[in-house]
Amino acid sequence: MSAKDFEKKLSELGFPLMEVHKQEDAHQTLAEVVQSQDARYWEGFPVLLANAAKERTFRYEVVDQYLSRPDHKQQLKELFLLAQALYEVLHLKFSWTAAWRKHAPKADVLMEKKFEKQLESNQPVEAAGRQFYAQRLKEMFYRYYENEAQKSKALEATQDALSLEYVLSQVFSPKQKELFKKKLSGEKLTKTEREYYSRTVKKKVLALANSELHRLAMKLME
Repeated sequence: MSAKDFEKKLSELGFPLMEVHKQEDAHQTLAEVVQSQDARYWEGFPVLLANAAKERTFRYEVVDQYLSRPDHKQQLKELFLLAQALYEVLHLKFSWTAAWRKHAPKADVLMEKKFEKQLESNQPVEAAGRQFYAQRLKEMFYRYYENEAQKSKALEATQDALSLEYVLSQVFSPKQKELFKKKLSGEKLTKTEREYYSRTVKKKVLALANSELHRLAMKLME
């Protein structure tokens, strides 16, 4: 796989911070992150893992199957445990992490707890043969969650806007809807627009603002 294609697959898992598009590639991409031996990608492993594991089809053992070398399998395990420790320190609760914890070998749980204590005290963490800095791991995850929150907020605003557009279209004609928005935003209307607004649009606005009409409409929807 070319470096360009690999970067594209990483972007699908949140590096940079974007969404997963092809879950069937997520397992292989995580395995390739391990095989890359790239410290920058490894620092982003907790973000990549969290994004990949959003899908119910994610399985750790599938990622492991893509790795043939024993040292790579061990690196995957330690990167996975480091990610689990970071989630705990940041108080992030995922259903799949709880499921993992129920069946994890005792040795893995102990290693995860060790990483957790080091992260909590902002000590460097030795994992997968590399040294990781707690603050860098935390900051990368914070940036990811800020981005996710912004996307969610933007999506919610878009959905609200589309919903309003739909409702307005059920009540007003295109020209009436345009005048309604102009009046609402305080834009200046021409003499003709003011007359049309008063003669037609205002009557509908008054009807929509009537509390008794609203109550009856809600009753009909029960």
